Amino acid sequence: MQRSKKDVWVGVFVMIGAAAILFLALQSANLLSLSFQPTYRVTAKFENVGGLKPKAAVRSGGVVVGRVESVTFDDKTFQARVTLALESRYAFPKDSSLKILTSGLLGEQYIGIEAGADAANLVAGDTVSATQSAVVLENLISQFLYSKAADGPAADSSKK
Repeated sequence: MQRSKKDVWVGVFVMIGAAAILFLALQSANLLSLSFQPTYRVTAKFENVGGLKPKAAVRSGGVVVGRVESVTFDDKTFQARVTLALESRYAFPKDSSLKILTSGLLGEQYIGIEAGADAANLVAGDTVSATQSAVVLENLISQFLYSKAADGPAADSSKK
């Protein structure tokens, strides 16, 4: 079987195109993060992390400043323990607060950092105590329905 140079070049371009599509798919699904910046690890405890997953973004002011490294359950405090890998070039005060936020109405969840005013900065191994859990859409809907059900019959009978 004889191969021409065109066949080889077409094969090379097809392989490059497939690798580019695979890279974009992994990058958009947050399964691949190419950051070669040195990081430091801090932990935080939340009552409810909702759908927060490892490798989710950690943002401050809309800028990605780190990634969620792991989400585990602490069976002593019955809280979720989240380990964050923050880039070393970003320093946050010790009294900073963390919130679990959602991109859009039903988008992926990420952690937002609001910087505090303390003179000392977070260092590797610190634990952030000021946290706000995720807002779970199902809980909001059930609270709304429960409040409407509680108001319904009493409001209808008072109109008569």
